[in-house]
Parts: sequence; C-alpha cells; structure tokens
Amino acid sequence: MEGIIIKNISNTYTVKANDNFYDCKPRGKFRFDKLTPLVGDHVIIDPDNNYLLDILDRKNELNRPDIANVDMALIVTSVKKPNLDLLLLDKLLCNVIKEKITPVICFTKLDLISLEERSYIDILIKYYNSIGIKTFTNEDLESLKKALSNKIIVLTGQTGAGKSSLINKLNPEFDLKTSPISEALGRGVHTTRNTEIYPVLDFYVADTPGFSSVDLTKVDPEMIKSTFYEFRDATCKYGDCKHDKEDDCGVKTLVNAGKILKSRYDNYLKILSDNCYKKY
Repeated sequence: MEGIIIKNISNTYTVKANDNFYDCKPRGKFRFDKLTPLVGDHVIIDPDNNYLLDILDRKNELNRPDIANVDMALIVTSVKKPNLDLLLLDKLLCNVIKEKITPVICFTKLDLISLEERSYIDILIKYYNSIGIKTFTNEDLESLKKALSNKIIVLTGQTGAGKSSLINKLNPEFDLKTSPISEALGRGVHTTRNTEIYPVLDFYVADTPGFSSVDLTKVDPEMIKSTFYEFRDATCKYGDCKHDKEDDCGVKTLVNAGKILKSRYDNYLKILSDNCYKKY
C-alpha cells in the first residue's frame, strides 16, 4: 500500500494511507542501504505487519529540518524576542532556494516593536517582495493562506520565532504547545520535538523542531550566488564575478545606488567568507 509519512518519533513512522494511519517500523534493509525515511516521503508499506517496505523517489529534501517532497518553505522570522536576525534569514533563504523549494517569509511579533522599527520592517517586506520572495506578517493571515493554498509547506526559522503559534492562528483547532522566550538566554525554548505534517484548510504544514545553526559549508559559491535573485540583474566586467573583490562589479554598483538592500549584500559576503557556519 502506498502512503505518505506524516510524523516521525524515534524509529516509528506514522504513515497516512487510504485515509488510515499506520505506525510503521523500517525494514532492516533501510539500515543496510543507509537510507533514512523522512517526513514527507511517499512510501510503500505492509499495513498488516506495520512495516515500511520502500521509499519512492524524492523531488527534494532538506536537512535541519529533515523533510522531503515539500513545495514551499515558510520562513518564520521574529522581529523581537528573539530579535530580528537578517543573516539567519538570508541563510535560510539560500538553504531552501538551492533545493528548488519556493521560499515564503512571515514576520512575527510585530506588536512588540516601535513605530520606527515597524517602518523598517515595512521596507524589508517591500524589498523581499520586489525580488520575487512573497513576504507577509502574521497580521495578514488571509493573504498568507492564499499563498499557501494547495501546497505542502515546511515551517522553519529560529527557535522561539512563533512557528507553532502561527499554525494555531491558521487553524485554532490545533492548539499546538507554545512556550515563552527564555529571558536568561534571550532565545526561544524548544516546544516542537519532532517533525510532523498537519492538514490546514486546503494545504499541509510541517511544523519542525527549532534549530541553532545553519550549515552551508558544502555549498558551492556559484550556487550561493545564484540564490540571491537580485544579483541576476547586474552586469559585471567578468562572467565569473563573485561580487566581492572584483572591479566593475554590477552588483556593487546596484548596492551603491540603493537598488540592492545593503544588508542582503553584506550577508552574502559573510556567507562567502565564513563558509556560512555560525551558531546563534
């Protein structure tokens, strides 16, 4: 029987198949073949003995969070408690775009910021939308729902950004557990312990455990460059321009002209220089 893995706890995988749910264990061949089932995998199961028999071909997969076959990545970004972290946001964008997953940004906790800070967030929203990344706030749920319609979505973002709270707002029937920010640490407390897919209206959402680092050390610099959509409009002197030290660089010209957000360019340079690995 064919189904989809909607939840994983330890070595038990909950599979939805023919509107029924089966808690399955992987057969020994998975370990022998060094295959790890992921939430989102389309699988073949033995429903009588509750075994995973095979994993069908994936169209994509992500690590941290570990999930497969998603259409969109909804990057939930807190503007306060934890504070706005644009470097982490741009790393997450790079991480999902390189996997050919459509990114969507949702800013949360806007009620905690001043009018001046809100003006800056509005600038960010306008900019990210202008380069082709749909960007919302959790105050505009109806527009967000339309953007997510008929998709399988992975929720990602730093711990404490409000991922579970956002699911609760999208569908109050979930009542997922949430937790306040640790005042001592200045960051979120983990509330999601496992990856799980939830049906929300006409789309599915995967809530994922928060994480404290993003590792892109194995990503080719050319791939990193290609994930910054706004760089495509630049004309450079050299065809292989890395947009960092070269002269007559079209990207740097657009940055100086205010057409590329300086924080985006600065974050690009940081990603190149430190191999994009930093703990938060």
